[in-house]
Amino acid sequence: MTHDTIADLLLDRLGDDRTGLRTRERDWTWDEVVRESAARASLAGTLRRDGPFHIGVLLDNLPEYVFWLGAAALAGATIVGVNSTRRGAGLAREVRHTDLQLMVTDAAGRGLLDGLDIGVPDDRFLLVDDAGYAARVATHQGGPVRDPSVTAATQMLLLFTSGTTGASKAARCSQGRLADRAHVMSAKYGVTRDDVTYCPMPLFHGNALMALWAPALVAGATIALTPRFSASGFLDDVRYFGATYFSYVGKAIAYVLATPERQDDADNPLTHAFGTEASPEDQVAFGRRFGCRLMEGYGSSESAGMITRPPDVPPAALGRPARDGVRIVDPRTRQTCAPAVLDEYGRVTNGEEAVGELVDVDGAARFEGYYKNPEADAERVRHGWYWTGDLGYVDEAGFVYFAGRSGDWIRVDSENISALPTQSALRRHPKIIDAAAFGVPDPWSGDQVMAAIEVGDGVGFEDLDLAAFLARQDDLGTKGAPRYVRVSRALPTTGSGKLGKRQLQLEGWRTTDPVYRWRGRDAPAYELMTADDKAALKAEFAANGRQRFLP
Repeated sequence: MTHDTIADLLLDRLGDDRTGLRTRERDWTWDEVVRESAARASLAGTLRRDGPFHIGVLLDNLPEYVFWLGAAALAGATIVGVNSTRRGAGLAREVRHTDLQLMVTDAAGRGLLDGLDIGVPDDRFLLVDDAGYAARVATHQGGPVRDPSVTAATQMLLLFTSGTTGASKAARCSQGRLADRAHVMSAKYGVTRDDVTYCPMPLFHGNALMALWAPALVAGATIALTPRFSASGFLDDVRYFGATYFSYVGKAIAYVLATPERQDDADNPLTHAFGTEASPEDQVAFGRRFGCRLMEGYGSSESAGMITRPPDVPPAALGRPARDGVRIVDPRTRQTCAPAVLDEYGRVTNGEEAVGELVDVDGAARFEGYYKNPEADAERVRHGWYWTGDLGYVDEAGFVYFAGRSGDWIRVDSENISALPTQSALRRHPKIIDAAAFGVPDPWSGDQVMAAIEVGDGVGFEDLDLAAFLARQDDLGTKGAPRYVRVSRALPTTGSGKLGKRQLQLEGWRTTDPVYRWRGRDAPAYELMTADDKAALKAEFAANGRQRFLP
């Protein structure tokens, strides 16, 4: 039977003796997961007040997180996953914005919130590692039921967007949309009852919820939890749990591939995984090394189901439009862009005509909006269309390719180029763990391309021979080679593991990390920028009246 609410999907697991949840400490059957969820739903019901029934959860990937997801579904409440990597004023602003009635956390999470004005009184905290918490939950054990008011339209989640290119927003997700994603994802990516689904991504992010927790619930598969992602512990976890499937974002794959390779890496039970932003090269490398197929898809916290992925999709493509209304358009004219003409290396030769924004002309009704953010709603829905904020192009065969976020558009020498080819080229380097490319202001006009790269301990910039490496990348145009390269041991990331590109762009070459500057075509190499070099560059901006472009 196909259910249209998470509450009914959960109740469908009542009496199911299949292992539903595993940690290194203990297992729970699906029946036990449902009953633990129901006890917390009952507890939350006794604490409910007037106003939005919003419950914040600030925890690592612990069993309590899973139980409270189920509790919210049964009680008709909304889970607000609090990003544990946020700090200070930014953390306070996000939490306060969502009007929480309760905060479920532990002593470590409580410490992060100490002294912050989050709008939650001390008596509205539930600390899961407090001595009296288990006894309090135990008083609410009983027959699992769901609130009769729960429908497909009941809000289930407020998902903070990753904030890679700007401030985070709280995207609404109803039980109906999440249940639909659960059915689609489990079928599309082959999550079955026999799978053990390993969850290394944080449960406050849509990737873990929509690509793993919800599909596992539909299928009755086992969910295996570890508190946090660990590249060095990844394979040990997979073997310990007998994991066959996992979900990811691209940076996690890069980190796993950066661990020392061993002859027995392929001796593991993994068969398939789903995620986003792993490069085609990393997909091939992961399959060769671990015997596991990575399946890439397109989606976001706000929307899904815009792209289908047929078997004949080219490695670098997202897939085909799921319906006629999914298009690549010029945001200025709203006209459909011309098909991309690709050269022998896969480069777009007509970028001005072919690259545009991915839209769904019929998608406005499916967009559930942001919480208390009409300005962001208006940015997403314009002229009755849903605008993703993502750049893309369609080749002559009808396949859609990702070309970066709208903020990745760089104006170089009066020509618009995407940062994505530069980023992709850098990520191919065997000694670069991860990379981002973005535009920084030019002291005269337009922009210049800058890159930020992360390298491992013991790797120096000179070891990369970067100028020569980039010159060998046939699919990287001359305008795409970065003029500045920031080198770091640990680039800033969002809570979901994505690179914090907005922060990188704001810091530009003014970062305290080493920055190397392109010496020019006559001397194709990079040299370290000194404090005097940076001062001279700032003076150029001042001399040309462009100081306003330096944040």
